[in-house]
Amino acid sequence: MLKTIKKIFNIFIIKPFDFIQKYFKTFIFLLIVIVIFSSSTSTKDMNANLAKIYLKGPIFESETFLSQIENLKNYPNLKGILLIIDSPGGTLSASVEIADIIKELNESMPVIAYVQGSMASGSYYAGMYANTIVANRGSMIGSIGVIFNGYNIKDLLNKIGVQSQSLAAGEFKEAGTFTREWSKKEKEYLEQLLKEQYRMFIMDVAKARNLNPNNYKDFAEGKIFSANNALNLGLIDIVGSQVNAINILKELSGVNEIVWVKNGLLESYLEKLTSKAINQVFLNLSRIQ
Repeated sequence: MLKTIKKIFNIFIIKPFDFIQKYFKTFIFLLIVIVIFSSSTSTKDMNANLAKIYLKGPIFESETFLSQIENLKNYPNLKGILLIIDSPGGTLSASVEIADIIKELNESMPVIAYVQGSMASGSYYAGMYANTIVANRGSMIGSIGVIFNGYNIKDLLNKIGVQSQSLAAGEFKEAGTFTREWSKKEKEYLEQLLKEQYRMFIMDVAKARNLNPNNYKDFAEGKIFSANNALNLGLIDIVGSQVNAINILKELSGVNEIVWVKNGLLESYLEKLTSKAINQVFLNLSRIQ
């Protein structure tokens, strides 16, 4: 009985205490970091009149971007937004959702888009409703098109002795499957679907940028353009720097002295880590293009 008590005491009292004592400095350090970060993120400058929001990396969902917009509702004196874009694109649905968010936001206050690296495919869709698009001279613009990628691993499955089986109701329910070659009717069906989405993309770009949709072969067709060529085609408004974009935003918003909304240290750090991680993992994944 005594041995059992000692064993329990050792497990629940002595060992945890030794662990805490051994890593006491680490605990204190983490506590200090948490206090610093929590204080920096909770302090909000209610006088902030301009904000920067970011569209970076591949676009696979819209919630992360929407959270930036939701956060701005805490600033009653906000008069304008600088949208910084550096993205190769992403899924059509998420890009359309972000485009609609920007369009609605631009109706209440000026949104100036600044292209830091690329505004291509889905990210062009997402940012095209900004009041003004400014791109640095080394940026890449366009890639207006839609792609549907798929694989056929039937031969591989046969080699390793794996057979696919499924039950489906509906002639085209398995259209796009990767376990076999697509039938002619499936390919035709998918092609029509892509053409429909592509036409929507073209028409939305033409409306947003006051372009003639009949000239889509000039500005679309999946072509990527330099900033200067994009300017000539009407896809952007100015080839310039972020300072130029900020000056335009300042003028349109009527702000005399800029007070930026500031992200907390922890939030900024996590944003950078997330952006780097996403870019590394999804660098070669399929996207709208």
